[in-house]
Amino acid sequence: MVRGQLTSLQRKVIVALVTTDVHARDIIEELKIDNVSSITDFKWVKQLRYYWEEDTEECKIRQVSATLNYGYEYMGATSRLVITPLTDRCWITISNALHIKLGANPAGPAGTGKTESTKDLAKAIAIQCIVFNCSDQVDYIMMGRLFSGLCQQGCWTCLDEFNRIDIEVLSVIAQQLLQVRKALLAGKTEFVFEEKQIPLRPEFGCHVTMNPGYAGRTELPDNLKVMFRPVAMMIPNYGLIAEIMLFAEGFGNAKVLSKKMVQLYKLSSEQLSQQDHYDFGLRAVKSVLVMAGSLKRESPNQNEDAVLISAMKDANVPKFLKDDLPLFSAIIQD
Repeated sequence: MVRGQLTSLQRKVIVALVTTDVHARDIIEELKIDNVSSITDFKWVKQLRYYWEEDTEECKIRQVSATLNYGYEYMGATSRLVITPLTDRCWITISNALHIKLGANPAGPAGTGKTESTKDLAKAIAIQCIVFNCSDQVDYIMMGRLFSGLCQQGCWTCLDEFNRIDIEVLSVIAQQLLQVRKALLAGKTEFVFEEKQIPLRPEFGCHVTMNPGYAGRTELPDNLKVMFRPVAMMIPNYGLIAEIMLFAEGFGNAKVLSKKMVQLYKLSSEQLSQQDHYDFGLRAVKSVLVMAGSLKRESPNQNEDAVLISAMKDANVPKFLKDDLPLFSAIIQD
């Protein structure tokens, strides 16, 4: 079906279904291999699980010790993230932070999936997640308005590059979040925020992402650090992500091709000259895989290796320096 002629909407839906179902298949395989037979086994408890409560007629989501309300937010046909062990660990931290009315703080280099992991958990729970890109121009009035709207709607926010905000503003944000948390812990449905009485929905969540390596970043004050559970986001499993994306794009030999592609990108990043505009990270891998999928649909009978090589050349050759082209061609030949 994936290889056939589908509309853009149908393709989005099917690729999202394949991505989530492959993860569900992997969970079942893992549980079977480890002979998990108890509902208290951690390998089962750590999974994101959905329960329908008949007495209250509500859908609840459980993960480890956390219990969250299902949001029923209509998302439409959106793409889903390939879930890796790193994503699972991030989700456990976020869900259990929300359970105790805190936020999460995924930190790590660019392209490790900090923002995307947070957004995808929001999709899984059916809650709207507003991504807000922070800068040194952000002030406490702007943040107060954002938090006020989120409290009333029961949405999440993901404050991207949070540590770019000035230290003076961060201290005020800490007090604003403390106000909200106190009201959530008290189980209030209304509270006074910034001198206004506003409704409060318990689904509210505030998460921040940080990239500690860049200049112009500030250290979070201690009264703000305690509002967020830290998550270390390391380099993701490119091989697993590439395999599932190739599988979703209709490639039959996805496992072998994903290994070859990851190895090519690894060798290219090590052996080609170091240039600012060269990108061999996760974003580049994903764009090549989507391009390979469209080429595959245009030429369904062409060899899959040739299709992937063609996509990698189309995506990378135009940005390489003249001296790096022979080396890149040699790596592809190998």
